[in-house]
Amino acid sequence: MAAPQTTDSPSPGAAAPTGSLGRALFWPLAAAGLGMTLIYHSIGSPADGKAPAPPAAAVSAAASPSASGTSKATPNASPSLPRSVPTRLRIPAIEVNAPFTPLSIGPSGRLDAPPPNDKNLVGWFKDGATPGELGTSIVAGHVDTTTGPAVFLQLSSLKPGATVDITRADGTVASFAVDTVETFSKADFPDEKVYADTPDAQLRLITCGGNYDRKAKDYEDNVVVFAHLDSVKKG
Repeated sequence: MAAPQTTDSPSPGAAAPTGSLGRALFWPLAAAGLGMTLIYHSIGSPADGKAPAPPAAAVSAAASPSASGTSKATPNASPSLPRSVPTRLRIPAIEVNAPFTPLSIGPSGRLDAPPPNDKNLVGWFKDGATPGELGTSIVAGHVDTTTGPAVFLQLSSLKPGATVDITRADGTVASFAVDTVETFSKADFPDEKVYADTPDAQLRLITCGGNYDRKAKDYEDNVVVFAHLDSVKKG
């Protein structure tokens, strides 16, 4: 199901109002411990503040596969992988099967959004941890576009324990288990909770949610999926 919307919001099966992408995916990204702030936004959002330097990618050790080719988390250790770019995201519970595009910080000093003309595309912050590395990997996608529902339309309906599989360029599949799905007001976004660095490999999936404010041309909330790397296998 789509994120909760008022009667003034675009319906899941209808195109979003003209110009809705101006601020459709606008969220703060704080690199805790580095004193940096990045803002993820859709095309056309205003730029605020000075462009920060991107956070350094986390250095991680390769997981040691078991005889079956799969590495599982144990009480004393968590799986992790060396750096490798993601190529495809699969979330069976909500029928997501989408390719990746890298996202970077634009001239405005804010993190660019995935192209709005492709409804089945997700982006990852290319200067942060890649999915499976030690640290927090950031993946974002549209809930809708001007042409209708998009890749993360049903993100808010994910349940704890759901599987998120990310295929990587090195041929491995990083399988994440959902811990929680939370909704935060954009006016009071918990930067540190969402973006703080972690000692294990974690994932954040982010999209818009809540009511759609036609005047502001923006959703009021963000939906954030918190997940941890559960296993690693060959693709």
